[in-house]
Amino acid sequence: MAIELLMPALSPTMEEGTLAKWLVKEGDTVSSGDVIAEIETDKATMEFEAVDEGVVGKILVAEGTEGVKVNAPIAVLLEEGEDASAADNVGAAPAPVAAEAPKADAAPAPAPAATPAPAAPVAASGERIFASPLARRIAAQKGLDLSAIAGSGPKGRIVKADVEGATSAPKTETPKAAAPAVAAPAAAAPAGPSADMVAKMYEGREYEEIKLDGMRKTIAARLSEAKQTIPHFYLRRDIQLDALMKFRGELNKQLEGKGVKLSVNDFIIKAVANALQEVPTANAVWAGDRVLQMKASDVAVAVAVEGGLFTPVLKDADIKSLSALSKEMKDLAARARDRKLAPQDYQGGSFAISNLGMFGIDNFDAIVNPPHAGILAVGTGVKKPVVGADGEIKVATVMSVTMSVDHRVIDGALGAELLKAIVENLENPVAMLA
Repeated sequence: MAIELLMPALSPTMEEGTLAKWLVKEGDTVSSGDVIAEIETDKATMEFEAVDEGVVGKILVAEGTEGVKVNAPIAVLLEEGEDASAADNVGAAPAPVAAEAPKADAAPAPAPAATPAPAAPVAASGERIFASPLARRIAAQKGLDLSAIAGSGPKGRIVKADVEGATSAPKTETPKAAAPAVAAPAAAAPAGPSADMVAKMYEGREYEEIKLDGMRKTIAARLSEAKQTIPHFYLRRDIQLDALMKFRGELNKQLEGKGVKLSVNDFIIKAVANALQEVPTANAVWAGDRVLQMKASDVAVAVAVEGGLFTPVLKDADIKSLSALSKEMKDLAARARDRKLAPQDYQGGSFAISNLGMFGIDNFDAIVNPPHAGILAVGTGVKKPVVGADGEIKVATVMSVTMSVDHRVIDGALGAELLKAIVENLENPVAMLA
């Protein structure tokens, strides 16, 4: 039986993607695990592996097609012994069978109901069970409960081999929950002007219309939601960097032979990671009906790329050396700019850093990226007159930072304690590494 290959969900938030490139053509033989296409999501370009074996009978979606919905058919795979004509029948309704003309005064017999294809299975918890189309068909024929079968395919997907050896068992019925009370509809948020309305405002003026790609659509949706639903508050501090700049210069001289050059951003990452350990209650994320307090310091760092930004995550940053953090950050930033990050590279973290100091920005307010509890907006270091501990006025290099905080997770005093720890780490960098 011919098998439909469906657009895969390559990340938890993916709803559609671009079929960037086919690596096979019609007539090619593929095996389970073969890379057959490159799929471009809103975050990266990723490889799509076959989970069944067969011959590519028909390619349904051409290279470069944008907006292909997850689970939409993109190609047809033929099993052994099938010819190309089988690909034309996949998903098609069966041809009607000619019937005798009804006799006079006799009502025509009702048409037989079409048998629907097996739907994508869903576990009792409500999560979708990932299984190949062929595995779903075999399971339906054998009366198997897919939620009780462990998948051996990529990312735990259930494939043909998993269901062929499984024994039939009655499917456990999940009791139906009582219908929830219908809440009064919330007042709709005022919508902005439509595209046509905006275009009319600029009739007679020259402009270029730029189509939104997946990344820009996702950024717009997520940050609009974040700004509207997260109760932000902001904490600001100035940080004197002279001790850090001197210490950084000394370290870079010692590390020159190893090809390592530490940036101020590397110290900021380390300072934030250590502060999250010093104020563990602030090392948390919002999880809808609860708060998850994290053990490790997983710090996300915003990286600007053409058309948007990524926030790759440096995991266990509190236990890594400055040189290790520097090397990892350079690698993540390079892969972000090439759109080669995998989902595990940018998912997770409890706190983020956005540094616009290298662009000469003195200070700014960043938007919290859910489910993080906060983000540190870092400005540039500038020479300023400051009053020293002895009352003398001196010139110091001062960097302004603003911490945006999710008030659902971190209250004002706790946020102030966290920011104080970050400042102390940066103003006393030797102690930070002790």
